[in-house]
This record gives sequence, C-alpha cells and structure tokens, in this order.
Amino acid sequence: MHPSFFSYNSHGGCVLCKGVGFIEMDMNFLGDVKIKCENCGGTRYKNKVLRYQYRGKNIVEVLAMTAAEVGQFFDNPEISKATNLLQEVGLDYMEMGQTLDTLSGGESQRLKLSSRLQNQGEFYILDEPTSGLHFADVAKLLKLLNRLVDNGNTILVIEHNLDVIKNCDWIVDLGPEGGDRGGRIVAKGTPLQVSQVKNSYTGQFLKKVI
Repeated sequence: MHPSFFSYNSHGGCVLCKGVGFIEMDMNFLGDVKIKCENCGGTRYKNKVLRYQYRGKNIVEVLAMTAAEVGQFFDNPEISKATNLLQEVGLDYMEMGQTLDTLSGGESQRLKLSSRLQNQGEFYILDEPTSGLHFADVAKLLKLLNRLVDNGNTILVIEHNLDVIKNCDWIVDLGPEGGDRGGRIVAKGTPLQVSQVKNSYTGQFLKKVI
C-alpha cells in the first residue's frame, strides 16, 4: 500500500470535500459557513482508508491521539524521541492531526524550537518572542530557552518583558528614549548591574523585580 493512500491531501482524501473535512458555503453578504462533509463525516478520508487498522485503530483514531498517547502506542524509538521533545516543551497534549492554524502564538514558537533542542553551537535571534503570550506560556518559553542555552547554543533576544530580561545572562539596554532619541547603549551587564544604572529605564524597572 502506497503511503499516499493514507494522506487526505492525496489519494486517501474524500472526493467530495477534497480532504478538508467540510464544505464551505458562500452566504453572499454574510460570512462563509463551513458544514461538516456528509460524505466523510469530517474525517477527511475516503471510507476505504478507514478499513485499515494498526493495533485496532485506523488513521483517523491515530491522528486524534495526543503526543503523549502516541509515544505509548507505537513501539518505535524515533516516534518516542519526537514525542518526548514535545513533552519537554509542554506540548504533549497536542493531537497528532492538529492543524497549525489552530495553535496559539506560544504553542507555535515552542513547536518550532522543540525541533532544535538536540542541536548545539547554534545562534538564535528572537524578536519579541513573548508578544501576545499568556504568562504561563512565557514561563514555558523561558524554560525552553534555558534548555537551548544549556545545550551550548547562544540566544539573542530583543525583548521588553521583565520576566525574560531578568533571566538573561547579559543585557544591552538601548535608549535613552525610542525612535530618533534612542539607539545608544545606556547600560550593559548582568541584570543586577543594569538595575543599578540610574539613567536606565530598564534598570529602574528591573530593580523592582530582582
């Protein structure tokens, strides 16, 4: 059996909805309405694909598993390695068939960075990585960044979030203002050293949290 048979983007996809799982209806002046495909029931697959099972589960049931469940279901070192990485970054609750457009900003960032956890000696530049993230996601992101650094990687972060700044090994504070009145180095050093620079806005706020 060719692998494309089990892909809803290829030979295995429902012929009515073209493998997307729903039919989109144009409501003219109203927003489009998505209706579950009556042919595949939203599974996105042809019915004949679902007849094939592995350990009692078809492809739809496998894709509905979380990363934690998949790691236990398959006796495969490569799969276990991938699911363990997801667990380390706090994404073991994600379903294997979950589409990327359903992920939050924090989940997307952690998913991308999880693939780099085994790398060493790399240089990463992150621009406002905590923008739009919940406090809980910020904590998980910090844990992930620390793991990357512990593995011998270097991370340059452009950030205003004090939770991130106070955890940095070295800070370069640019200012004193923004735009045309900024761009100069106001302070540099460890979080403690920067917190003692009186003309640094970052230092003033940092002093309250360290």
